[in-house]
Amino acid sequence: MIQPLAYIHPEAQIAPNVVIEPFAMIHKDVEIGEGTWIGSHAIINEGARIGKNCKIYSGAVISSTPQDLKFKGEYTQTFIGDETVIREYATISRGTEEYLKTEIGSHCLIMAYAHVAHDCRIGNYCIIVNNVQLAGHVHLGDWGIIGGSSSVHQWVKIGPHAMISGGSLVRKDVPPFTKAAREPLSYAGVNSIGLRRRGFTNEQIAEIQEIYRYVYLKGFNNTEALEHIEQDLPESAERDLIVDFIRSAERGIIKAPSASHVDSED
Repeated sequence: MIQPLAYIHPEAQIAPNVVIEPFAMIHKDVEIGEGTWIGSHAIINEGARIGKNCKIYSGAVISSTPQDLKFKGEYTQTFIGDETVIREYATISRGTEEYLKTEIGSHCLIMAYAHVAHDCRIGNYCIIVNNVQLAGHVHLGDWGIIGGSSSVHQWVKIGPHAMISGGSLVRKDVPPFTKAAREPLSYAGVNSIGLRRRGFTNEQIAEIQEIYRYVYLKGFNNTEALEHIEQDLPESAERDLIVDFIRSAERGIIKAPSASHVDSED
């Protein structure tokens, strides 16, 4: 299933049932899992570890040298989980000495022309839409969605189940379960539709909405909001995840909406 016009370094480790189309390039120190498909003109560079049943389309470049002036050629890697799809001309850089690897989880979709920079950590079931640009060290939690042509500042963290509107400039951390939109980027409600699709109950969604009323709609600063949440609301996995995320947000979190933009569900 490997076409004769593809270049495969003899030290690359290719599992059974891998399809590699003509003019793809697979360099040394690469591992590709069973059932993966590599399209024409895709380039898989040193340090790539690609899971099972992935699809990497034409022109994609995986595990390229980091675009970081501090990079001195140290050995680093790129990990891509099972069942992940990387579309045309997407680029993914390997890590630097800071973290030593770039990670993309399983069942993700990285659309055309997106860029994932060095040391990023992308969870499972994430969608990164066309032309999204992630700077170094960005964290995206499971089930996160970033709309097309958005740019994410280095070191930003985006929580699980968050959804970011297309064309956004993401300079601050985006808490779990939220929607973010407008300029400057601000809270646009709870991602209730996405949560229902993933099996969250109405009671869980209502609890999350109540938590974010404390954070964004009651006039508290973040410290006050977290104190009231822990005092007033019962413990739960969702509550603790939100509290821990906000408390550890070194860049701060996205701002509250203006009065005219408060989502009707909140």
